[in-house]
Amino acid sequence: MLIDAGLLLLGLALLVGGGEVTVRGASALAREAGVPPVVVGLTVVAFGTSAPELAVNVAAAVTGRGGVCFGNIVGSNLANIGLILGTSALLRPIRIRGVIITREIPMMLLATAAALVLGFDGALRGLPEAYDRADGLVLVLLFGVFLYYTAADVLRNRPDDALLREAREAGAPRLRAAAGAFCLTGVGLVALAGGGRLAVDGAVGLARAFHVSEALIGLTLVAVGTSLPELVASAMATLRGQADLAVGNVVGSNIFNLLFVGGVTAVIRPIRVPPGGHWDLWFLAAMSGVLLPLSISNSRSIVRLEGAALLAAYLAYTAWRCLVAPGGAG
Repeated sequence: MLIDAGLLLLGLALLVGGGEVTVRGASALAREAGVPPVVVGLTVVAFGTSAPELAVNVAAAVTGRGGVCFGNIVGSNLANIGLILGTSALLRPIRIRGVIITREIPMMLLATAAALVLGFDGALRGLPEAYDRADGLVLVLLFGVFLYYTAADVLRNRPDDALLREAREAGAPRLRAAAGAFCLTGVGLVALAGGGRLAVDGAVGLARAFHVSEALIGLTLVAVGTSLPELVASAMATLRGQADLAVGNVVGSNIFNLLFVGGVTAVIRPIRVPPGGHWDLWFLAAMSGVLLPLSISNSRSIVRLEGAALLAAYLAYTAWRCLVAPGGAG
């Protein structure tokens, strides 16, 4: 069990470090190639914050660990809203910009609704409950629509979008040599691949040791671990007085996780909905849905009391999921 825990921790450390290095290298490569900074902000930086989730899920899909895939996607999104946003709001009330309310949150709600419907389509079609390859293609297509819509909106009307400007500044270091940037990207990708495999192996070993499902380990330990980049970014933005960026970071990461990470994983290998998985999907939909009214209340701010409520709801659901719900402790 100690070996499995060590593998999981080492894998998560490689994932966090690999994601950071990959963003730096890929951003530098994009700059050397003359890619517009807006495109870098929408693609490379978005990929970087969700790279740990993608690496874990690809490794799990290749090795046939579908439970880890499902738990990691849903658990990461729950941690983003409940743990990260809740903690950020406790540190300092989050003032939310209009563009997040009018563009990012509606897109996140659409992505969540798509994941919810596709997660139940087995019941409608009389097939095993799973995200099959057709579902994966639908999710990837929706992600493409999101990227196109967002890029077109920014290029037409919002060349100085504050969220993208901050993302560009954080994710585009001044590396001049294309060769150095290429090597940096390669090192990051190797760390992601190795970290993903180690994290999956450690998670599966812990699941067996504690006699719980792989999905539950993915929903809790792996999901929180792969959400560390978002947690650090959001906490730092909040402490710097830019708490609104925490919302943009969380919402963008959730969209990326559901549509791109989930879609790519399902295309590689169908993701079975595990026992208790429908509860996770419903709770994710509820947590996502509550963000919109929270965002337009209190003068478009998420105050400390609301942050405490988000954090408490996340912790209470996680405890219930581990101890009582189907697929929990056995």
